[in-house]
Amino acid sequence: MRLGRIGYINCYPVYGAIDRGVVKVSAHLVTGTPAELNDLLVAGELDVSVISAVEYARHSRDLVLLPDVAISSDGPVRSVMLFSRVPAASLHDVPVLLSASSRTSVGLLELLCRDVWKVQPRFAQVRAEAADLTALAGLPHQAVLVIGDPALLLGSTQAYPHVYDLGVEWRRWTGLPFVFAVWAARRASGGGETRAAVARLHAQILKSRDWGLANLDELARSASAVTKVPEAECRSYFSGLDYALTDRHLAGLTLFFRKLVGHGLAPEGSLQFLHVA
Repeated sequence: MRLGRIGYINCYPVYGAIDRGVVKVSAHLVTGTPAELNDLLVAGELDVSVISAVEYARHSRDLVLLPDVAISSDGPVRSVMLFSRVPAASLHDVPVLLSASSRTSVGLLELLCRDVWKVQPRFAQVRAEAADLTALAGLPHQAVLVIGDPALLLGSTQAYPHVYDLGVEWRRWTGLPFVFAVWAARRASGGGETRAAVARLHAQILKSRDWGLANLDELARSASAVTKVPEAECRSYFSGLDYALTDRHLAGLTLFFRKLVGHGLAPEGSLQFLHVA
């Protein structure tokens, strides 16, 4: 089995116990950006992975959701941020840079621009994810979408006068939590033996997640050492994320999918879960 994981610290509460050998998994770990893992899972190069929620929407015929685990926020997420030189309502027909690594965040920003701020920016995708302003200085833009650990760092610089947390904007718009990432498996990979292996791996992921949520202080110390974000901020960041997938999360996820479909940004599909005996 091949299990995908994102290298950002938002995955620490799910993979921390696995990394420390506290929970053993029957799989080889593959680390990548959300976009890289999306492509690997769809191509059959991974058996199970955390992926962008929007990619599940786009490939729901080929993938099945793992129950009870996701990365979401019910308000501030702090690591999916739009940094802008002008108010969001003034972004019409101006350059807005997009991270190439998270398709869910891009989809959410497109919906907010269309339905909430009533603007149509000129989006330009960039590979540079670093919060280092020198990486952006040479690119003409009025705003930039930054995700993951770089967003936490850039958020503390006050480099842009207008800052929008996309988790906050979704909550204000819909009243529901936003699911940024889910865990999924390939729908048609192997027979009963493979399905049983996926179910075992799912149980191991949940066990690791439960350990992580009980040891956020330790994970915050590790996250701070890697990102240089202060430990207290890492601890607060973890506390603001939700790693469950309840009915309320599913309501938010379904609404997001419906809005994407309504704008032609994803095909119609349905939420299909791995059967857990």
